[in-house]
Amino acid sequence: MIKDAEAHADEDRKLTQLVAARNHADGMIHATEKSLKELGDQVGEEEKTSIEHAIEALKAVVKGDDKEAIEAKTHELTELSGKLAERVYAQKSEAEGDASGAHGASEHTHAADDGVVDAEFEEVKDDDKK
Repeated sequence: MIKDAEAHADEDRKLTQLVAARNHADGMIHATEKSLKELGDQVGEEEKTSIEHAIEALKAVVKGDDKEAIEAKTHELTELSGKLAERVYAQKSEAEGDASGAHGASEHTHAADDGVVDAEFEEVKDDDKK
């Protein structure tokens, strides 16, 4: 039994790596589809089409047993969705920066003057009681 396990250890390792690659690909597909759905009209038609093609290509490859192909297609989808996420994050940061810029200074000075006194104290015990 031990000899069988040792003989099949390489096959088991390869299968484990294949399963891990498939799981990573499935997670990437799910996350990207969710992002496309949430972002909707913020994504250009050309960019959306290229991401959808990458998703379909990855779905097709995941059905097979070629770990390298799965990893390559996952990498392609990661690159495309990463660029999308960066752009959307930058747009969101700019919009929030513009909105909070006018209120930021007044909130900061107001928070500093909230009536809290920072002081040190020393506890004195009364030893006269017996």
